[in-house]
Amino acid sequence: MNIAIGLNNNMAYIVPPSLCQTEDLGSENLRRLAKQLQFYKPPKPIDEVEENIEHGINDVPSSVKMRERRAAVLICLFEDPEDELRVILTRRSMNLASHPGDVALPGGKMEEGDEDESATALREAMEEIGLDSSLVQVVAQLEFFLSQHLLTVVPVIGLVSRIEDFKPLLNADEVDAIFDVPLEMFLKKENHRFEDREWRGWKYVVHHFDFESEQGEFLIWGLTASILIRAASVIYQQSPFFQAHLPDFQTLQRALHSVDSNVA
Repeated sequence: MNIAIGLNNNMAYIVPPSLCQTEDLGSENLRRLAKQLQFYKPPKPIDEVEENIEHGINDVPSSVKMRERRAAVLICLFEDPEDELRVILTRRSMNLASHPGDVALPGGKMEEGDEDESATALREAMEEIGLDSSLVQVVAQLEFFLSQHLLTVVPVIGLVSRIEDFKPLLNADEVDAIFDVPLEMFLKKENHRFEDREWRGWKYVVHHFDFESEQGEFLIWGLTASILIRAASVIYQQSPFFQAHLPDFQTLQRALHSVDSNVA
């Protein structure tokens, strides 16, 4: 169902059993996916990695509280009539000061009342697109990603079994379109291309995916593309069919942190 408006990888966090009542998911495929994701563990605790970032090459001031520079996004998955997994995306409003018009996952910065990253992602999805949290079954969290502004972004994977009950209500101040794409497209060569960039003298690539639907043409790139490549790799348990000649921003950051830690 399209929304009409306007592994080898072991880097996912285990979600407590109370958040993974798979019998509520209806679809056998979604139940199987939920059980699969419960067995993934992160390579190291997120707080340990973030502490290294604070004192490493990124020069993040130690006075900045970790919560204040943490954000979460919701990878909201559902099945279409052909049993294909699809993910909900938005296009940011042109009125926003940062990244206007970019394609993004629902999400944003943590707020004082948020219990954890899952709460942040669900709250933001409700605020941005009217997605009721009661429709979403949170099943896992991937390892954190770094934005270009060194904001720590935690992807939260949520499954929706009753997508027909979702009636999008867009916050015009933040979102001007909502659409969905096949998750598997982020492993394929089709409609994918690279862009070379440089950060502090280090070269890296940015992933670009072109997607066309009845609602128009969309470019999915940067952090959102990297998160979805990782999510697709974890869920389908296979690597992308494209190979980059340079690391992407996330791989570069982790490599540099590893070197910095070894030197220290």
